[in-house]
Amino acid sequence: MSELPPNGNDDQPDPLDSFDEIIAAETERDPDLAVIEAGSRTLRTQGGPPEADVPARPEDPAVDKALREVEAELATRWGETKLEPSVSRISALMDVLGEPQRSYPSIHITGTNGKTSTARMIEALLGAFELRTGRYTSPHVQSITERISLDGAPISAERFVETYQDVKPYIEMVDAQQEYRLSFFEVLTGMAYAAFADAPVDVAVVEVGMGGSWDATNVIDGSVAVVTPIDLDHTDRLGATHAEIATEKAGIIKQDATVILAQQPVDAAQVLLKKAVDVDATVAREGLEFGIVGRQVAVGGQLLTLRGLGGDYTDVYLPLHGAHQAHNAAVALAAVEAFFGVGAQRAEPLDADTVRKAFASVASPGRLEVVRRSPTVVLDAAHNPAGARAVAEALGEAFQFSRLIGVVGASGDKNVRELLEAFEPVFAEVVVTQNSSHRAMDADELAAIAVEVFGEERVQVEPRLPDALEAAITLAEEEGEFAGGGVLVTGSVITVGEARLLLGKG
Repeated sequence: MSELPPNGNDDQPDPLDSFDEIIAAETERDPDLAVIEAGSRTLRTQGGPPEADVPARPEDPAVDKALREVEAELATRWGETKLEPSVSRISALMDVLGEPQRSYPSIHITGTNGKTSTARMIEALLGAFELRTGRYTSPHVQSITERISLDGAPISAERFVETYQDVKPYIEMVDAQQEYRLSFFEVLTGMAYAAFADAPVDVAVVEVGMGGSWDATNVIDGSVAVVTPIDLDHTDRLGATHAEIATEKAGIIKQDATVILAQQPVDAAQVLLKKAVDVDATVAREGLEFGIVGRQVAVGGQLLTLRGLGGDYTDVYLPLHGAHQAHNAAVALAAVEAFFGVGAQRAEPLDADTVRKAFASVASPGRLEVVRRSPTVVLDAAHNPAGARAVAEALGEAFQFSRLIGVVGASGDKNVRELLEAFEPVFAEVVVTQNSSHRAMDADELAAIAVEVFGEERVQVEPRLPDALEAAITLAEEEGEFAGGGVLVTGSVITVGEARLLLGKG
C-alpha cells in the first residue's frame, strides 16, 4: 500500500468556538460580501461537521474474529443488487420473531438521493427531544455495524454479533421454508428490527434499501413516510421514468400516515399525491407547507432559517455543506414535527433551542466530508448524476478551490457518463480508479468514458485506489501550499469508504 502524506492541522481551533462571534460581525456587513468571506474562511479553517461516527475494526481479537465470521456468513447470501421483488421472506421472518417491528412507531424514508443524511438529521432531532432512537440505513461506509444505530451511534461489534446469533435459528427456519434463502439485506433488516425491539427504542428511523413497495424494510407501518427527491437511478429495477420510480417508492405510504414530500419532478409528485389520496394520508410538501426561508454559507457549514409545519426556526447551524443538505434539513424537521403532531394535534412549534442543538450535532460520513488538509481532501459518495450535480454545485459554494482534482471509482451498473459530465466543469483533472467491490467498473473502461468527457490530457488512470489518491494529492499540490488546490474522491460509497480508511479515518 502506498504511504500517503500525514493529515496535519491537528492543532487547528474548533470553528464552532468562534462561530457566534463571526456571525455577529457578518451581520453588520454587506450580505453578499459576508457570504463570500464566510466561504473563504471555510477553505482555510478545519471546520466541518462533528467527528463522524464510523467505527473501526474491534480492538479485541476475539470480537473481531466473531464479527468476521458473521460477515462471512452474510456474504454467502444474495447481495444487495440481486433481488426477488417481494416481502414474503422478510414477512415470514418477522412472523417467527414475533413481529418486533410492531413494537415501536417508525419514520420510513425513501427517495433517490439524500436518504441517509435525512435519516441522520431526523435521528438527531428525535434524540434531542429525549426519545430513544433506532436508525437503520444503507449501505455502510466502512463497517457493517454502521447500518444499525441505537441512541445516535452504531451498535457495538459485540452487540451486532449477539443480535445475529439470536436471530440465526429463525433465519435458518425461514430459509428452509422459502423458495429462496433470505438475502443479505433481508437478514440485516430482520436484525435491525429485532435489535430495536430488544433495546427497546421509542421510535425507529428506517431508510429503504431500494424502491419501496417490495423493499425488505416495508414490513413496518411508518406513521410518517418521507420521500426525498426522486431521480433516475436503478432504472433496470424501478422503472425508466420519474413516474415509474415514484410508483415503487409510493409503496411506503400507509393508511392514514403523514407524508413529507421533498421537491419532486411533476410526474413523480402526481403519483405520490395520488397514492396519498388513495390511503387517506396527510401530505406536507416542501415549498408549500414547509421549506427553506434563508440560507447563508458559514464556517464549516451553513446557517439556515427553516419554515416548519408549526412556524419558523431561525439561526439553525448545519455543519454540512451544500443546498441539497439544507433541503434535507427542511424535510427532516417537517418529518419530526409531523411525528410529534405539529400542525395536526398541536399548533405550537417544537422548541427552537432544541432544534438548533440537534442540527448543530449532525454528522454525515462520506457526504462532502473533509478528511485531510494541505491539500484539502473531500469525500462524497455521489454515485448517480443527480447526486453528482448537487455536489458539484456545493463545492463551488463551500470550498472555492482554485484547482480541484477528482478521484472517481464507480460501479459498473451506474450512469457513469452523466456522473462524469456533472463533474467536468469543476475538475481540472480526473484520476480514474476502481474499488475492491466485484461491482466496480474496470478502471480502463471508466477511463475510456472519462477521456470522451474530459479529453485525454485531463485523465490519468491508476487502477489501485492508494495510487490514485497519491497521484491526485500530488497534482493538487502543484498549485503550491496556499493556492487552494483540493481533491474530491467520489463515484461510489465503497470507493469513499476505502479512501477513508487509507486516509486514516477509522
